[in-house]
Amino acid sequence: MTRSVYVTGIDRGDGRQVVELGVMELLTRQVDRVGVFRPLVHHSPDRLFELLRARYRLSQDPATVYGMDYHEASALQAERGTDELVSTLVDRFHAVTRDYDVVLVLGTDYADTQLPDELSLNARLANEFGASVIPVVGGRKQNTESVLAETRNAYRAYETLGCDVLAMVTNRVARADRDEIAERLDSRLPVPCYVVPDELALSAPTVSQIAQSLDAKVLLGDDSGLARDALDFVFGGAMLPNFLSALTPGCLVVTPGDRADLVVGSLAAHSAGTPPIAGVLLTLDERPGDEILTLAGRLAPGTPVLSVPGYSFPTAEQLFALEGKLNAATPRKAETALGLFERYVDTGELLKRVSAPSTDRVTPMMFEHKLLEQARSDMRRIVLPEGTEPRVLHAAEVLLRRNVCALTLLGPADRIRKKAADLGIDLGDAQLIDPATSELRDAFAEQYARFRAHKGVTVELAYDVVSDVNYFGTLMVQEGLADGMVSGSVHSTAATIRPAFEIIKTKPDADIVSSVFFMCLADRVLVYGDCAVNPDPNAEQLADIAIQSAATAQGFGVEPRIAMLSYSTGTSGTGADVDKVREATELVRARRPDLKIEGPIQYDAAVEPSVAATKLPESEVAGQATVLIFPDLNTGNNTYKAVQRSAGAIAVGPVLQGLRKPVNDLSRGALVQDIVTTVAITAIQAQSPSQKVSQQ
Repeated sequence: MTRSVYVTGIDRGDGRQVVELGVMELLTRQVDRVGVFRPLVHHSPDRLFELLRARYRLSQDPATVYGMDYHEASALQAERGTDELVSTLVDRFHAVTRDYDVVLVLGTDYADTQLPDELSLNARLANEFGASVIPVVGGRKQNTESVLAETRNAYRAYETLGCDVLAMVTNRVARADRDEIAERLDSRLPVPCYVVPDELALSAPTVSQIAQSLDAKVLLGDDSGLARDALDFVFGGAMLPNFLSALTPGCLVVTPGDRADLVVGSLAAHSAGTPPIAGVLLTLDERPGDEILTLAGRLAPGTPVLSVPGYSFPTAEQLFALEGKLNAATPRKAETALGLFERYVDTGELLKRVSAPSTDRVTPMMFEHKLLEQARSDMRRIVLPEGTEPRVLHAAEVLLRRNVCALTLLGPADRIRKKAADLGIDLGDAQLIDPATSELRDAFAEQYARFRAHKGVTVELAYDVVSDVNYFGTLMVQEGLADGMVSGSVHSTAATIRPAFEIIKTKPDADIVSSVFFMCLADRVLVYGDCAVNPDPNAEQLADIAIQSAATAQGFGVEPRIAMLSYSTGTSGTGADVDKVREATELVRARRPDLKIEGPIQYDAAVEPSVAATKLPESEVAGQATVLIFPDLNTGNNTYKAVQRSAGAIAVGPVLQGLRKPVNDLSRGALVQDIVTTVAITAIQAQSPSQKVSQQ
């Protein structure tokens, strides 16, 4: 029977989209076929479903998502009664359950619905669907006692109506009251109650949403600028010195369009990072001259400047009525929402209570979820040497919002802050260090000179070397100031890993440094090694790569079954290349008799059961290999790229293995998500007991 979870509320304004998004994240960690059903909708397409569809790559036909619109429901209920309405919605719900292992149901929104007793309707639908319920209670602008009473009453209401209440979520409470509310509810309810504080960045509209709502003209600004959250509004009327002191981080400056001094002054303040603003909104249908707009564009590239025809006061009324919305066009808000959910909800406990049917399949999305969850479970500090690169900054924001790890970014701090401000990125608690001016530079130079004394490196020469961001980041890892390093989005592989070879060196039980790619196919994750580092390993090195790759696979939840690949299977072929693979296989068996290994074996016999049944019917690896070791770099690199492009696989890596402490390289074409995933992998590698460092 399909499991279903019904997220509902008791009134509007509870911000339950955070919970709906968080529950979807949990469900997609456990199964790969998750459906969505919204019984009643105001209009199609629904913005939350569009967000879920984009984020989780849902293939569900949107026509099956919605039961009916509110007008149809109200007319049906008035004409034929509630039973007929419920019966129709149940039929449409069950049409969805036939195709999915679990269904997330999005309850009604209590907004202009013209439906009597909407809470009872949600409860009845949940019961008829056989769905467990997660009620959400909004606590914004309420005191502690009011929140406590409303939460207890909501639980009693749904429980009395016969619902299977999985957990309660009290959302948008004042941060100062959050801990007290959580403590008091913990002893008052028989189910878990998760208390989530209000988050300004979620309710703040983006500049793009403001432009759409006010029908504003966009005079300046790019997509990154328009995606910024307007956390505050500052209205310009004072003289420039007094006006500048009123600016707040993330504010939208609202000023008559003829105040060129305030426009230029606020953008200059943004450029200096004191403070970064969201943008400028000009009223009265006035706009500065072209020379002022040109100057504005140069002062703060990408920062939006909008224009509206109205006066400042009615514009202010419209602005204060706006509220940010989660949708497919606001991916950064989604990251903030998930970070909030994962910080304040015991996701492990909730997932157990949901008890969605598990699956043996591991999809790319499930693998990515697991990486983030595993990294978050024991947070490490990762250093990112390329601190001014936009992709790295976007990835840093995602990692910080999702609480995946602590971060140190290297580069001139003022340049990093300015670049982040131009991109509308909040770096939160990220540590910024400029190697050229850092107080660590002298100590690092002395340390590096000791490491490389046998090569004639003096302290003076080392002083120049350690100003390089990759050398500086590697020394931070070596000296325990960071747990791992990720670089390579703008540096070559050699520039990224050479410092690690010189400073960190290999583990005592590793002969060489090698790499693997996690190849995320539609229904499983395979580990390919070595596809990036060693051009032509000999038998001993190939055996070492196999053992390291098995350990890496196991560390990331992939049961290692090793296939030592060759152009022949078993004893069918001869020649130096086959003999090398055969010898490496025997070395692995001698060194690690506990590992399951087969070789030499062809790729099709390694992964396809029907081929394996013919070629190696008695093998416990053939047909079900998970770790595939290529005989040389030429074969491995070409194969991983062929599978990536032809089969639509997601290739995560290269992940370096064999170093004493984790350092990983990025492709110079890496996307933001690639960087996020690689940092999470590096953080997990650093969780090994032998590699942990004390947090700074």
